[in-house]
This record gives sequence, structure tokens and C-alpha cells, in this order.
Amino acid sequence: MPKVTVDGIEVEVPAGATVMQACEMAGKEIPRFCYHERLSIAGNCRMCLVEVSPGPPKPQASCALPAAEGQVITTTSEKVRKAREGVMEFLLINHPLDCPICDQGGECDLQDQAMAYGRGYSRFAENKRAVTEKYMGPLVKTVMTRCIHCTRCVRFAEEVAGVEEIGALFRGENMQITSYLEQAVTSEVSGNIIDLCPVGALTAKPTAFTARPWELTRTDTIDAMDAVGSNTVAHSRSGTVIRITPRVNDDVNEEWISDIARFGVDGLRERRLDRPWVRVDGRLREASWAAAFASIAARAEGVPGERVAALVGPMAALEEMVALRDLLTGLGASRIECRLDGSAVGEAPFADRSHWRFNTTLAGLEQADSILLVGSAIRHDAPLVMTRIRKAVRAGAELFVIGEERELGAPATFLGDDLSALAALPEAFLRAERPAALVESRNARAEVLAAVAALPLVREGWNGFNLLHTDASRVGALELGLVVPGGLSALAADPPELLFLLGVDEIDLAPFAGAFKVYLGSHGDRGAAAADVILPAAAWLEKPGTFVNMEGRVQRSLRAVFPPGDAREDWTILRALADRLGVRLPYDDLATLRRRIAHEWPQLGAEGLAPAPWVAPDVAGFGAPSGPTVRRSAGFYTATPILRASPTMAACVAEIVEGRKPQLLEAAA
Repeated sequence: MPKVTVDGIEVEVPAGATVMQACEMAGKEIPRFCYHERLSIAGNCRMCLVEVSPGPPKPQASCALPAAEGQVITTTSEKVRKAREGVMEFLLINHPLDCPICDQGGECDLQDQAMAYGRGYSRFAENKRAVTEKYMGPLVKTVMTRCIHCTRCVRFAEEVAGVEEIGALFRGENMQITSYLEQAVTSEVSGNIIDLCPVGALTAKPTAFTARPWELTRTDTIDAMDAVGSNTVAHSRSGTVIRITPRVNDDVNEEWISDIARFGVDGLRERRLDRPWVRVDGRLREASWAAAFASIAARAEGVPGERVAALVGPMAALEEMVALRDLLTGLGASRIECRLDGSAVGEAPFADRSHWRFNTTLAGLEQADSILLVGSAIRHDAPLVMTRIRKAVRAGAELFVIGEERELGAPATFLGDDLSALAALPEAFLRAERPAALVESRNARAEVLAAVAALPLVREGWNGFNLLHTDASRVGALELGLVVPGGLSALAADPPELLFLLGVDEIDLAPFAGAFKVYLGSHGDRGAAAADVILPAAAWLEKPGTFVNMEGRVQRSLRAVFPPGDAREDWTILRALADRLGVRLPYDDLATLRRRIAHEWPQLGAEGLAPAPWVAPDVAGFGAPSGPTVRRSAGFYTATPILRASPTMAACVAEIVEGRKPQLLEAAA
């Protein structure tokens, strides 16, 4: 490991580190625009200049210069100061003076560094360059006259998002960043270029001119749109969530989030359930909480416990699932099902915690040297898992896919759309040192799980058996044991008389037409339309909640805003309903409820990833899987009631999915 001296401080740096990294290890701040630690080095903004000896008698770009033994680095000399001032002066030559109307104002790297490293005046009197506006779709707003050509967005699109849809045209002063043919960017993680842009060239189109950063209240939350459990920040004002941005967590989402996590939040304001409803003479009518509870109590009277059941939807937090379980236990019922996609995990012989987890871990997936996807539309199911796979492929891993052939943004070998391919996998996968198999939950039938479990995936220090879930609630529900033998089909074959629906909107409820259905949810969607009683509940940003991601990682989300109208937190609704039904639940506040969870399920009591040692399932007697993979029924932009209510997601469907041109969309509006 080489030793270098930075402003008189000697530091030892890892082999291959850059001078910029050496300076940061010494506690020195180095300004930069083009450099980003998760992207390749471009070295084109020149803001990170430092003096290095031995070397040429001029400042050098520290981001692209390797640190070497014996270097003496100076970051604060007069020569460095003047060089940075000169670079900043050049960057500002063509930059418009529109900070008062720029959405980036208040969190702009150019503003901050101009104050810290720039001159206090300008010597430029000529006309500034102007660039015609570019079009990047319904999510990203462009003002390319502000662009300083750092190329972060270009490198992100190619290296992380896997779509080569953003690039540079022309050269020199005429250079312009644009999407090719000025079409909408189709990546599922395209919104991250907004965070990457160090100026106001790329901003969020749905929230343009809505609020200033210092006006917003920041709340740490967890994304519930998929099972990755991305760490996010909700920015709210006057009781409304304005925007969602990522929170850095290298173990989960690094510093990226998907577009539905970022932009689907405007669906919280649409189609909300803000008061109870009761079906009378075939029609839903507004009711009070007392009347709704009375209606449920009247129907539940005399119904034996074995005729009561519940279904758990994809966005339920751990607290309400425990409250629902306790309520049904008090009613003498035990049939609660969370596997609405037909997965067989959770039942013998796949009933151990290690069988439903992403055992490789999200960060560990980057170390795999061979990856097999089974039945997953990975870009839609888990966009941030796909970013990890791309990193592994760039490092030399091979990617094999059983399923529909589609563009993944990484080189892949498609083995066909028949699950029988599991019996004839390539030798490159079977002989890999660190193989990883990802089985999507809707394709996790018993024979598929048995075939994958029989592969050489588990060895000392490595477990490549992974379930790829799409529901934020799924792993937590499996940890609680919310499964019915035989799954949803068995429940439909013996339908209950009283059925509780906890945010269930994604399945056909026709098999339960004869049941009295009680729906708890936040939006007037499919579940509410079929319900006999609707109890308005809080959405995930409107309540504190615990979510368990696909790794089994326990994470806590805080309340950003309060729910509208008479809507309440789900567990408090179930607690009050239990009293009306004559069931005593042993908690009256959130802290007591969480202590009850920690007592019965210790692995869920504290934040973090509790270990789950591998238990090999008994797979004898299972036949070879065959038949086509089960495809995703819901679209990426319409996967949840919140997304289906979002005007922004509707625009994405119209343009990106249906291919309607933006001018036609504007005419229709």
C-alpha cells in the first residue's frame, strides 16, 4: 500500500486509489463536478485540481491520477486556488443567471462550489451560449443551457441503468447532452440522473416549480413499492408529500431508487379512502366508524373460526399483519394467506427462513461469478437488483435467463421460456465458484424450488439460493407464518364466510363472492370495489411501520404526513375492531405492539439482518418442472393502487408503454 503526503499529512492508501481518494482519506475536501464514486472516471470538469510532486509543474486532475508511493500532494496552494478559480470562471461563462427560478436552487453543487472556490465577480461580457431544450420523457425536465457537460447522466445511463439512451452531440462549445432522437428515456431508474446532475440541467418534471428544498420537512422512510426495501427520504410540506429522494445505504439500494419509488408518490393524493363505507342493498354508502364496526360484528356473530379467513396485500407493514393475526386468533381462526402469487415457499419442505430469503444478499450478489434468473422480468420486478447484476456482469460474471427474452441492459444467455431448462443448465453455471440462482416468487412452485435447491448453490461461505420477491410485505408475512396449506387455491376451494382483506387489490376476488368481505386499505381500487365494508387506512408514508425486505433485513419507516379524513393506521383499526368483536388485544400503543413482536419473533424485534443458517430441504419425490414461466400480470408503472392513481405514472404508461407521442398527450389533456 503506497504512502503519500497530503498537505503535510502522511497517509497510507489502498493500491489503485486515486489522488482524490488519498486527499479525502487525509480529511481534505476536493471540489468536483464530473467525478462520482459509483461511476467511471471521466476527468473532464477539471475542478479537482491539486499540485503533485514529483510531476509536471502544473495542477493536475486528482480524480484521474493514481496515487503512488512518495507523492507529495498540495491542495491549498496559491497555484491550486487560482487554477480552481479559473475553472469555475470557465464553467460560469455560459451558465445562465437563473438561480431564482431554478428547481436546483438551494441544493446545487455549482452554487456551493462557486461560493467556496470561485471569484466574486465576472470578467465575461460577451453573449452567453443558449441550447435548445431537449425532451427526455414525462419524468425528467431539462434546461440544457445550464449543462456543464460533466457527463454523469451519460455514464449512469450506460453503466448503471444499462440503457444507452443519453449521449453527447457535437463538439467543443457546441456540445449538447440529449436523449437519442429526443425520445423518452425508458430506464426504470432514470430519475436518478436528477440527483446526479450537479447543476439545474436535469430536474424532476412532476414537481417543477412546486417548492424550495428549505421549505420541505425531511422524513426517513422505506420504499414499499417493491421488496428491495430501498432507503428513502420523504419531503413534505403542509401535510403533503412533495417528492421522494434516495437515502444512501450501501447494503440495500446504494444511493439509487426506482422511478416508481421516486415519482409514484403523487398517487397518495388521488382516489383516497377517507371515510368508512358499508354496502347496503348492494350499494356502498358512507358510514361512521361505529356503524361500520356494527355491520362487521353483526355479520361475524355466530360464524365459527374455521369459516373466517384473511388475505394480506403487498404493502402491509409488520405491525398491522401481527394485529390481524392476533384478531383472527382471538376469533378462533387461523387461515391467513400472504402468497397471492401462488408461491409454494412457506410450506414443507420449503418452510425454513432460509428458503424464502435472498440469501446471497443484495450487496453480495455483486460477488457472484454466474447468475441464473428463473422466470423474472427483473427490470420490472426489482430494478435495483438488476443494477447489482450489471455490476457483477461488468466484473466478469455470466448471466443466464430462463424466461421471456427481453432487453436486460447486460449481456445474457437466454435458455428458453420453459422451466424444463432447469434440468439442462450450462456447465459454466454448474461449475461456477460462486453461483447465484434468483427464483421469482410467482414462479416458485414446489417442483421449481426443488429443482433449484438441488443445484450446487450452497457451499462454505456462500449461499446462492435466492427468492426474488416483489411484495414489500411478503418476507415479513412469511416470518409470521401467514400461510394456508395449499395456498390461495385451497382457500378458494373452501371459501370463508367472513374474509378480511388487508390492502388486497391484485387478485380476482370472484371465488370469494359469497363471503362477507372487510377491506382495509388506502385507495378506492379493486379490493374496495368488491368489499362489503371498507375501513379507510393509512398509506405507508402516513404511518410508522416496520418492513422486512427480501434479504430478511428489518427496517423502520417513519410517518411523513398524516392520513386524510377519517383514515387511521391499520393496526389501530384492527385494535378497535377487536374490542367490538369481543377480542382483547394486549397492546394499546405502537411501542407495546413492537415489544410483543420482539418477544414472539426475536429476529423481527430489532433493525438489521438477522442470520438465517441454510437448512437443506428434502426435495426427494418432486418431478422435474416444465411448462412456460408465469409472467408478470401488472405493469411496472401500475403495480399498486397508489401507482394506478398516480397521474405521473399514467403519463409513463401512455408514452413509454403505449408509445403515444407527447404532443398527442398534450392534445388529449
